[in-house]
Amino acid sequence: MTQPFLSALLGAERPVIMEVKSRDAYGVDLLRGRTPGDIAAAYGRAGAPCVSVVTGRWFGGSPAMLHEVTARVDVPVLLKDFVTRRDQIATAARSGVSAVLLTAALLPRESLHDLARECQAHGLTPFVEITRAEEAIGLPDPRTCVVAVNNKDITARERDAGNLDRSRALLPAVRAAGTLCPVSASAVSAPTTAAGLLAEGYRGLLIGTSLLRAPSVEAWLAELDAQLAANTGAAGRFVVPPTVEAPPGLPHPVPAPSTLTPAGPEQPAGPVDEAGGVPA
Repeated sequence: MTQPFLSALLGAERPVIMEVKSRDAYGVDLLRGRTPGDIAAAYGRAGAPCVSVVTGRWFGGSPAMLHEVTARVDVPVLLKDFVTRRDQIATAARSGVSAVLLTAALLPRESLHDLARECQAHGLTPFVEITRAEEAIGLPDPRTCVVAVNNKDITARERDAGNLDRSRALLPAVRAAGTLCPVSASAVSAPTTAAGLLAEGYRGLLIGTSLLRAPSVEAWLAELDAQLAANTGAAGRFVVPPTVEAPPGLPHPVPAPSTLTPAGPEQPAGPVDEAGGVPA
């Protein structure tokens, strides 16, 4: 089954998932008088291959935001909320999204895999967010999953500065898990940083706060394009590591798996409340 979100990201020359959210982890307004739909439409004009919408109340989101965004863009949309039940995935599929966030740190392994299968059954891409190598192991049909390394600490409500070394350290494990599309998410604050992560082998980036705070999204992305060209010596096309063939229906070859990075001891995650927040 074709997955529009995964196909769009793998086929993009500038594989940046551009995110819409109402406020940052400290409650600071990120919309600044703009509507979510207007921001999403601007992302579409700027060439976003995919758009992410944070609907969880933790970041000031709501279901209305999702409907507003899907009505204004023609690109695949990622729903970002704390999804813990099958019925939430069925509702997401009816809303017109193409991918659903599954947060590994907040889900038992069996539940994570069950929800990934539910996404796949609805033709949605499971966007599996991890912070430890072992969380990527054993995903069902991993070649149809995005595996995203969250550079921030979700147990601290993402109020930390972020740690990009996590993305660098976990990339071999993410590849070894079998995904075609490793993504680095959060704390990607500058075009130079974004270009560096793509040059190191990530096939996508999820960027929200930096773009929402930028005086000009177009200027931010133009600087990224210039950095990509400088890094590769070609106009905007970055180099990926040794590849294997993509399965039918997905464009371009993909990075070959490498040796799994050993994981540290498992740390318990905080509970999730039904409103989509992590209790302090």
